[in-house]
Amino acid sequence: MLTFLGFAMIATFLVLIMLKKMSPIAALVLIPALFCVFAGKGAHLGDYVIDGVGKLAPTAAMLMFAIVYFGVMIDVGLFDPIVKGILRFCKADPMRVVVGTAVLAAIVSLDGDGSTTFMITVSAMYPLYKRLGLSLVVMTGVAATANGVMNTLPWGGPTARAATALKLDAADIFVPMIPALAVGLLSVFVLAYVLGLRERRRVGTLVLPSGDDEEPELVTVGTGAGAGAGAAAGEGAAVATAAGAGTGVPSAGSGAPASGGDAGEEGFQGLDPQRATLRPRLYWFNAGLTVALLTAMIMELLPIPVLFLLGAALALTVNFPHMPDQKARIAAHADNVLNVAGMVFAAAVFTGVLSGTGMVKHMADWLVGAIPEGMGPHMALVTGLLSLPLTYFMSNDGFYFGVLPVLAEAGAAHGVSPLEIARASLVGQALHMSSPLVPAVYVLVGMAKVEFGDHTRFTVKWAALTCLVVLAAGMVFGII
Repeated sequence: MLTFLGFAMIATFLVLIMLKKMSPIAALVLIPALFCVFAGKGAHLGDYVIDGVGKLAPTAAMLMFAIVYFGVMIDVGLFDPIVKGILRFCKADPMRVVVGTAVLAAIVSLDGDGSTTFMITVSAMYPLYKRLGLSLVVMTGVAATANGVMNTLPWGGPTARAATALKLDAADIFVPMIPALAVGLLSVFVLAYVLGLRERRRVGTLVLPSGDDEEPELVTVGTGAGAGAGAAAGEGAAVATAAGAGTGVPSAGSGAPASGGDAGEEGFQGLDPQRATLRPRLYWFNAGLTVALLTAMIMELLPIPVLFLLGAALALTVNFPHMPDQKARIAAHADNVLNVAGMVFAAAVFTGVLSGTGMVKHMADWLVGAIPEGMGPHMALVTGLLSLPLTYFMSNDGFYFGVLPVLAEAGAAHGVSPLEIARASLVGQALHMSSPLVPAVYVLVGMAKVEFGDHTRFTVKWAALTCLVVLAAGMVFGII
């Protein structure tokens, strides 16, 4: 009964948010509360919710202060050089913009924190997507999938959990997986390239000169780039080759002002180079503070929420010593903080009911029990396939500490090494990062102003395909 109710609750939640019949916050709260009553445990709902909130409170605190910290770093210009480099590569070409999104998300993911990755990636790329009229779900889908592959880094969480659950060395799990994960990341870049080409065809073409002494290059712009230009391009019509003449779009390096944007090269940047919050004299202080913060996070010198709390307080105090300026910066990021914190605490209801009622355990036991006896010698493959739905429908803690030991024990009975099981368990992370139970995904969709249901509908199929590529590569290389 609990197995059926667990699957029914998850299915109801996904259907309602994808059909936009309920908001994610309402669905995360009301649906599990209803199913808790159906399970005959409504009297314990309060205990389940409080337990879930208690477990996710540190995550909520971390996200709140991480948003403030990285918001301040973006305000003061710390990431402007990275943004300029990526956008210089992207120019005004949708294909390059989408590929640049994947590259930026993968690079920033090296810090092991999904919320950080999404804040920086969206802040850098969102204005460019809006400026060119590109699909925002393409941005969120590519960023989430790239981050999911990189989430397998030893300090990212899943590898450490697998090592702890099976009493293995994290390096023994991760290092042999590098070739398969590299293939997975390459597949994300290929996906970004294909989606970028699709966006290029959708929004049309425009010829812009790339410099005073260079031949014009063919790039694309969205319908919002200029009156008539996007429309004509969308119909396949030729557009004037002058330096954005009549389009309101500047050529690269032309210095012509962009309609509604900054001048020249900055027209596609989205970060105002003259904004009052810039602190160029404090650039190296902010860079050093960020490196120190990320280093302390990787070395686990203090709990991550404490590190971001201290970092945000220090960043505000040094960069904005006057109280009105500090209040203004906090107010500027308050919407993101409230949205994300609200989502996290709403998700606490969902996870609390799933765990408290025993639905998660019954679902996992049912799935493991459904494995045919003849599949015993192939438990690594089975683990890899099961990691897709299980890490999507439950937390990493639930999967790695609750399900993985059972799978490893079943594999050991048929001579399958626990190391193979552990490596296979990492396969589903590309899909996991778009799970409604991952708080960081709400940072992504919230900052990108994308409906969670739209993101889910678009991303799940591509993320699942990436997971299967990693699994296939692991089998080809003999890792799994």
